[in-house]
Amino acid sequence: MMKRYLLSLAFVLISVVSFGQKNTKVVGTWLTQDGDSKVQITQNNDGSFNGEIIWLKEPTEDDGSDKLDKNNPDENLQKRKIIGLKLLNDFKFDEKESEWSDGTIYDPKSGNTYKCYMWFDGNPNKLNVKGYIGFSLIGKKVSWTRVVGEA
Repeated sequence: MMKRYLLSLAFVLISVVSFGQKNTKVVGTWLTQDGDSKVQITQNNDGSFNGEIIWLKEPTEDDGSDKLDKNNPDENLQKRKIIGLKLLNDFKFDEKESEWSDGTIYDPKSGNTYKCYMWFDGNPNKLNVKGYIGFSLIGKKVSWTRVVGEA
């Protein structure tokens, strides 16, 4: 009886740990598809995931001033610095689909916000990111590369 109880407890613990690792493998620092920025993805207390720009290849304008969110359609937000800008918002892990979905991605180059989902195709160091308007069949898919050994 005790052996069966311990075996059941071990199975539950292994399941919880493996789900947690699968759920959070998106957490980390990612080099974007053009190699011009790095995004730090973190998990919030409510279990959702966000990402913010932590590095730019060219962080300043020609005059030496910080790059700002000048393409944002909201004039009040156009003075925000690009470094520190929250790019990914409110992603939830969908265990059935093995993807992070129901989130949005902001593109500071265009000032547009898109629905978005993210997933892995086997390689834990290549994150597929797809932003779209309306239907997920139509949109743009890019791959980000995990940054290892530095922030």
